[in-house]
Amino acid sequence: MKSAARYTLVLLLGIFVGAGIALDMTVLAEREQAREALSPLPVDELRTFTEVFARIKSDYVEPVEDKKLLEDSIQGMLAGLDPHSSYLDADSFRDVRIETEGQFGGLGIEVTMENGFVKVVAPIEDTPAAAAGLKTGDLIIRLDEKAVKGMTLTEAVRLMRGKPGSEIVLTVVREGQTKPLKFTVTRAVIKIQSVKSRLLDPGYGYLRVTQFQSATPKAVTAALQRLESENKGPLKGLILDLRNNPGGVLNAAVGVSDAFLEKGLIVYTEGRVADSKLKFSAAPGDVLRGAPMVVLVNGGSASASEIVAGALQDHKRAIVMGTKTFGKGSVQTIVPVSNGAALKITTARYYTPDGRSIQAAGIAPDILTEEAKITKNDTTGRLKEADLARHLESGAAPEKAIEVPKPAEQDGKTIPSAEEDYQLQEALNLLKGIAIFKARN
Repeated sequence: MKSAARYTLVLLLGIFVGAGIALDMTVLAEREQAREALSPLPVDELRTFTEVFARIKSDYVEPVEDKKLLEDSIQGMLAGLDPHSSYLDADSFRDVRIETEGQFGGLGIEVTMENGFVKVVAPIEDTPAAAAGLKTGDLIIRLDEKAVKGMTLTEAVRLMRGKPGSEIVLTVVREGQTKPLKFTVTRAVIKIQSVKSRLLDPGYGYLRVTQFQSATPKAVTAALQRLESENKGPLKGLILDLRNNPGGVLNAAVGVSDAFLEKGLIVYTEGRVADSKLKFSAAPGDVLRGAPMVVLVNGGSASASEIVAGALQDHKRAIVMGTKTFGKGSVQTIVPVSNGAALKITTARYYTPDGRSIQAAGIAPDILTEEAKITKNDTTGRLKEADLARHLESGAAPEKAIEVPKPAEQDGKTIPSAEEDYQLQEALNLLKGIAIFKARN
């Protein structure tokens, strides 16, 4: 497998950072030069700030500590920039580092802020949030009896976390529903299995990536090796399912893209400072050896998922099916500060190999395929030639029945079969059509 270790770690969707962040002397020098080039501090605005600070200290109904006022000011500065920038106190910074390892306590939901409410980017598969029925696009307006309006994202996330086994009631506004919905969710230690796989039909593999973690590229390669072993030979085609995958670590997105590409740019970033301008390219070696691919995406596919889908689409390595992705194409960098806290600040935008910005645009599928349910028509009473009296025999040997693998289970969770999933069924039909066409030409 191609090594992902050479890729520089940059955060996306919020959220993940590897332990032991360090800034080398070159980066520090560049940032110092950038600071020197900034315009002088705005004296009038700073005077206003100190007046407000003093007025709160003297007149507010209750005494407020200087530390709280200053931390709230910092949080307000960052929250006013965009939905993804924030101030992480020491506890939140520690939680972010724990999440990178793929195990943490909570509900199993990726969120952002929109118009003062918590918006669900995607419930993570096989977690309490997904089991309770939360969906991409839901707006959380209450956490138990506390209104979300006025909270920061960090405050809301902290309330959603808690002791495993404890419950929280989420009040949600959902498009198409006339009244708010209430979901009772039981907190749990979230153990994320980032890669799942199975054979859909002989020769056709299914690979689901639920979230991008540091070990995901290796897990993808191992899963493909198992599929080929089970298939007793190379795959004719692969479906890569990134639906409701909210993102994760950039390294993993680059590593998974690289696994299927022989060469070329995977993704690049553009920002104001030198260390935010990065390019990531593929090394030789395609683990599928050119077998056709379909990538499934939807509105819950964000950040790292969009990087993978965009790279494979631009290189014409895969057909992207489903619905338009979330459009989270900005880079958040975690910058530790002296008190043990950290800033999560947006420093760049992501661009696909062809120069398309992902931010607020998303990845449009090559074939639009909406979610739907499959129902089979009852054709048991329909007559066929073989049912007619005195019909001629074909004269050929009877065909052998094709054995279709049963839905696989991993950690007690059944991976949906193509018959239960319209988008998956359409992707499988497309792969089979490509294979038939190639065999005839």
